[in-house]
Amino acid sequence: MRARGLPAVRAGIESAPLPDMPAMASTEDLTAPGPAGPLSVRLYRPSTEERLPVLVYFHGGGLVMGSNHSFEPLARQLAHASGAAVAAVEYRLAPESPPPAQFDDAYAATDWIASNADDLELDAGRLGVAGDSAGGSLAAAVALAARDHAGPQICVQVLLYPGLDRDMGAPSITSMPDAPMLRHDDIVYMHELVDRIGDLPHSHYQVPAYATDLSGLPQAIVVTGECDPIRDWGERYADRLRHAGVQTTLTRYPGMYHGFLMRSDATARGRLAMAEVGALVRAKFAHPHVTGPSTNGSLTQSASVPTSTVDTLTTEGEHHADR
Repeated sequence: MRARGLPAVRAGIESAPLPDMPAMASTEDLTAPGPAGPLSVRLYRPSTEERLPVLVYFHGGGLVMGSNHSFEPLARQLAHASGAAVAAVEYRLAPESPPPAQFDDAYAATDWIASNADDLELDAGRLGVAGDSAGGSLAAAVALAARDHAGPQICVQVLLYPGLDRDMGAPSITSMPDAPMLRHDDIVYMHELVDRIGDLPHSHYQVPAYATDLSGLPQAIVVTGECDPIRDWGERYADRLRHAGVQTTLTRYPGMYHGFLMRSDATARGRLAMAEVGALVRAKFAHPHVTGPSTNGSLTQSASVPTSTVDTLTTEGEHHADR
């Protein structure tokens, strides 16, 4: 990635042909007010059902690349699999817009969707956030900020091989320096681009793993891949969520690499992963539960949420992505 340079990498992603994608009942291009100007939001409706639940989706790309166009296959697959509307947010990219611009845009878009759900014919009581890779970090950060500031009521966070940490000494990173799709130097290079202006990140809204308290957060669906060097980041965060009493489902897919859901139709495990994520999201929206601030200012949590609720699927014998 470093050798090609950011402009070439961006151009390659945006010019790549898109695969066949699920048909939607409708797609609509919306404009939400953002902290630095209007934000483009593309709303995918998989059916004509009234007042659909909605996932606010943030695409991956290390905060420095990607768009609603290049990640449209994943947005559509999420809508198709879950039966929920998906609102894909076109947030600003680094290094042109240094952090916290990406988080600011993500939070503003989520707040706008929640506040205008009735006008959009969406169900604000069944609102979730979702993201892959760096977008997963944004989704987790929005969930944290909504909890901290009595913001939008979020009932589920969907974190797909999320870039939640900065720990370059994690065993999955050190053991896979030349992993497919995401090499060690690719991670370092993207961090350098993001951090080009200003100090190193210290806020848990930029690096969710820096949060010291994960209690009172929305239920979580976390997906990792065996051959993804940032696998440990997602799995450690899921474990911390569990210990904080947050209902959490963690699934590791054997043989899978970083970004495998961008073309989920290309492998049997990718298709399975999308089907399982969709089924879990459907279940969350069928039985919505929202955590939020109590009247005394402390965070409340449902008594029905167990304290040991991580489902970890890591023991399949076959480790071939095409099986």
